[in-house]
Amino acid sequence: MLELVVIGNGMVGHRLVQALCDRDSAGEWHITVLGEEARPAYDRVALSSYVDGVSAEDLTLPSLTVDLHLGDPAVAVDRDARRVTTESGRVLPYDALVLATGSVPFVPPVPGRDLPGCFVYRTLDDLDAIRAAAAEAVARPGAGRRSAVVVGGGLLGLEAARALRSLGLSPQVVEIAPRLMPVQVDEGGGALLRRLVESAELAVRCGVSVNGIAEDRGRLVATLSDGVELDADLVVFSAGIRPADALARAAGLPVGERGGVLVDERCRTSDEHVWAIGEVAALEGRTYGLVAPGYAMAEVVADRLLGGRATMTPEELDMSTQLKMLGVDVASFGDAQATTPGALEVVVNDPVAGTYAKLVVSDDARTLLGGVLVGDASKYAALRPLVGSPLPADPVAMIAPGGVELGADALPDSAQICSCNAVTKGAVVHAIGDGADTVPALKACTRAGTSCGSCVPLLKKLLVDSGVQVSKALCEHFAFSRAELFEIVASTGIRTFSGLVDEHGTGRGCDICKPAVASILASLGTGHVHDGEQAALQDTNDHFLANLQRNGTYSVVPRLPGGEVSPEQLIIIGEVARDFGLYTKITGGQRIDMFGARVEQLPAIWRRLVDAGFESGHAYGKSLRTVKSCVGTTWCRYGVQDSVGLAVALELRYRGLRAPHKFKSGVSGCARECAEARSKDFGIIATDQGWNLYVGGNGGFTPRHAELLASDLDTATLVRYIDRYLMFYIRTADRLQRTAPWIESLEGGLDHLRAVVVEDSLGIAADLEAAMEQHVGSYADEWRGVLEDEEKLARFVSFVNAPDTPDPLVRTREERGQRVPVALGLPGVGA
Repeated sequence: MLELVVIGNGMVGHRLVQALCDRDSAGEWHITVLGEEARPAYDRVALSSYVDGVSAEDLTLPSLTVDLHLGDPAVAVDRDARRVTTESGRVLPYDALVLATGSVPFVPPVPGRDLPGCFVYRTLDDLDAIRAAAAEAVARPGAGRRSAVVVGGGLLGLEAARALRSLGLSPQVVEIAPRLMPVQVDEGGGALLRRLVESAELAVRCGVSVNGIAEDRGRLVATLSDGVELDADLVVFSAGIRPADALARAAGLPVGERGGVLVDERCRTSDEHVWAIGEVAALEGRTYGLVAPGYAMAEVVADRLLGGRATMTPEELDMSTQLKMLGVDVASFGDAQATTPGALEVVVNDPVAGTYAKLVVSDDARTLLGGVLVGDASKYAALRPLVGSPLPADPVAMIAPGGVELGADALPDSAQICSCNAVTKGAVVHAIGDGADTVPALKACTRAGTSCGSCVPLLKKLLVDSGVQVSKALCEHFAFSRAELFEIVASTGIRTFSGLVDEHGTGRGCDICKPAVASILASLGTGHVHDGEQAALQDTNDHFLANLQRNGTYSVVPRLPGGEVSPEQLIIIGEVARDFGLYTKITGGQRIDMFGARVEQLPAIWRRLVDAGFESGHAYGKSLRTVKSCVGTTWCRYGVQDSVGLAVALELRYRGLRAPHKFKSGVSGCARECAEARSKDFGIIATDQGWNLYVGGNGGFTPRHAELLASDLDTATLVRYIDRYLMFYIRTADRLQRTAPWIESLEGGLDHLRAVVVEDSLGIAADLEAAMEQHVGSYADEWRGVLEDEEKLARFVSFVNAPDTPDPLVRTREERGQRVPVALGLPGVGA
């Protein structure tokens, strides 16, 4: 029997051993694996889920029948004698040696990088240390939220920032490149990514580096190249990786200019008995920091060790990436940077909707070469397998809103669904035909979706196309849809996220389920949104009860029911705006928006407004925004009903009502429709006999006119129907689903909705009305709730250790007589 020694017990080394064991039916090889870590091999791609509560055991890869030596790394390779010596003194002879030593984190050589509180983000042990330090910082007495600095704005850096945020810290990402994820996304995608990330309570500073780290009164201060000093409780380095090639260098194996053991198309080094795979291998002089190329290398070596002829080239390696962080979707695939000679770029950029999509096609516009998706990566699963294939449709239509919807049927059987495990569409379809009728079943029999998981949506599509009903689980922490989760909360009386996840979920939650559960709890009237642990569930705007704007300031919008405002109220708003230097603007929803408030100013601004009788306008939450109105019979010669009076009553009735998505209304006093009621989630248009009720309209990304639900209603019946409609929507819609797609999703559509709301076909009308009455009776102004609670007030500071100090980076200039933000310039980056 031949002796194989594998140095490295990471995902790639594990894949090699697994592939060899699967194929070596003759028992040709005896395998010994040396691991530096004391843990068995685990899923490092899912490393961040460990912070969310996934256990180390859950991440552990399947055990294999090999001689496994953990915590005993190799320290020397004698190529002449073909022997490996380990740290413990063990000497292992080999016929073949595979280097799968991976990489080590790159830590810039800045002063203070070794101080207590500085970490890298690479292993489970690293995360244990970060979690302990974060818990200690959060528990430390003092006002405000604790903070962290993440050095590196690449894929892993953003993952680290997300993890730190889930641990209760406010992370700031420092990236030396001019944009986030510079390897994966282009300039346009990077600009949008930054804006979306910043809107999710993550501060980003691109184009600067960290010059040094110092201790300061029990905390750390990171000094940046532009002179800015960032206070932090933790500093996490995630600035890249370097091949762990020290052992190979010592053994005299040639390495690339930027490190990594040089290998040929067989993944063999200059020594015919030594192979290298994964992040330590340099194929044609280049190393690859993703798992998919490492897996491909492992498959090649396994084949070669058994006498096969497998080879690989850099062009065959899949460098696709998909990331969801703080609710932001990012994906890149193929030649995302358009480096292919003659490549053409097709871009659809919608900064209003927060989406950026680019396809890179060949010079004849016939072949898809790659692409970038930011903000909405739902098409990633369908687009990535098409790389290298003829375009099935016009490239603009493939990424434009409302364009061609690429189904799984657009893919040939040879298309690779799972690039991590080289699983084709044909293999998945064959598995479904053999009875694999769930995603877990497909994972088990094909391996598709078992690594990075980015292909799981496409697996679901293939299941649906095959007539299989697919789970609507909210996320990996809850095996229920939002509607099911709502009913669980409503029926069980559970009123905390921790109680809900303990009883009906797993782990510690994520950026999907936490705000969704927060919305459900708020819909059920569980008190102020900042009460207890609810505060930690909220997204940025709900966290500060104001809209976060592009320069880090907030906008304040007092409620003006129906758009009605008195001269005295106008004066108060004007005085507040003047005294705090706020920019004012009339919104499309008949409100007055005051921009430019710093976080520490918010309570003082609210105090003035609340004392004058104003309350939170809920311009920030997934809740009722406005009920717009015309002047109706009060002033208009054509008005037939009191549209202003009804709009005021409806806005006061539904104020503060949390829903799966924001929703708006309008009331028009006649058929001339001056309030544009048919573009609202529910709109009312006066008739000679009463009111017509329209539902399911919206503006935004995909404008849609509302449809008539009931006509000529008296006011009491109208309100009763709206109560039922809104509560039915809140209880049954999916997360972030607006009313228009919700109605479309109902079996029977508008007819079914009309049967439920008007005819009470489900027998739940009384329950829906009672739920609305409970909301109306329990409403309380959220701004006032903060002002009356010192603990809640403590969060409104820019700096934990200097609560009265404003953020010096917030700057304004004058434009048309008002203050507007100054876009911060990007400093130069040193060589």
